[in-house]
Amino acid sequence: MKQILVATDFSAAAANAMAYAMELAKTLATEVCVIHAIHPTEGIDNNTYNAIFIEDYYTNKRQALKDWVVAYTDNEAYKDVEVTTLCAVGFLKNVIGRYIDENPVELLVMGITGATGITGIVGSNVSIIVSKVKIPTLIIPLESKFSKVPAITLATDYETRLSAQDVNALNEMTRAFGSEKIKVLYVVERSDSKYLETREHQLKDLIKHTSLEFNYINNARPLNGIIDFVEAHDTDLLCLVKHHHNIVYRLFNRSMVNQVMNKSVKAILVLHE
Repeated sequence: MKQILVATDFSAAAANAMAYAMELAKTLATEVCVIHAIHPTEGIDNNTYNAIFIEDYYTNKRQALKDWVVAYTDNEAYKDVEVTTLCAVGFLKNVIGRYIDENPVELLVMGITGATGITGIVGSNVSIIVSKVKIPTLIIPLESKFSKVPAITLATDYETRLSAQDVNALNEMTRAFGSEKIKVLYVVERSDSKYLETREHQLKDLIKHTSLEFNYINNARPLNGIIDFVEAHDTDLLCLVKHHHNIVYRLFNRSMVNQVMNKSVKAILVLHE
């Protein structure tokens, strides 16, 4: 993995996500870029600055971002983690999208306030980002802390074909963590044993650095089934596969994203087909 991108709005949730990302970067031996998006009208419509002095405002914001990062780069524990910053004008999804198009980013990390509600610039954009960004996206609730050997649960409908980039990211993370197994959760839509056996073998061929424990549950409401499973089983990292037509994707349309985040305080890794 070459680079982790961390989005920040300087909130407590963003700080928690940054701390998580630094630990992850240390584990994966990768670099970090911290990005902050300045809204196009920010600095113009307030009482302190106007269009004449907007460049001074942007300069101050860039410096504020560098100062915010110092708390992590000055930490001896992260002395080997290379960290850069980018403060750019634009809507968050556009700023992130442009950076990803031009740089070797393999994982995006964003913070939210978790079970207490999605607030702040970053948190309110989570549903938009997971809909638009096509790289693995790690969403960190404020209550979630980094675990050196996290218990991982992968929720799937077996119909989604993970992209090569996302498979690679998941394999790199499980290998670096030294995870002995991943719990695979299938909210049953098809109970045909031959079908399930075939899908199990296909998933085993993709995820090579750990064993897979398959779990099958029946629940008319997939969201509740997944949340109930995560709460009943040891899970630090919940992996969800985004696909426009499967049961998991419905968790990530704009009307549902708040519900899943407010019901779970676990880190969520959004993968793509």
